[in-house]
Amino acid sequence: DADIFDVICHVAFDQPPLTRKERANNVKKRNYFGKYEGKAREVLEALLEKYAENGILDFEKANILEIPPFNSIGKPTKIIKLFGGKIAFEQAIKDLEYQIYKSA
Repeated sequence: DADIFDVICHVAFDQPPLTRKERANNVKKRNYFGKYEGKAREVLEALLEKYAENGILDFEKANILEIPPFNSIGKPTKIIKLFGGKIAFEQAIKDLEYQIYKSA
């Protein structure tokens, strides 16, 4: 259940690995989602859960917004509009990735 990043750091630098769930919980503890509201927050929380279950590669899938639970929120274009457009959505994803890998 460790993230590939943690496996590499463990092998290369003898750092204790964190599980994906531990990384996700660290993001929640830092209250990263406090700056988002409503459905936009729901999307980011669901992305974090996807990360905890499957790893960071889910973020990079082109169809991530077309599968559950995102498809119940709306079509990808609607979800992107929740963030104010494509650039803002992409920035929110980058920020979430940063929070995942940020030191506790």
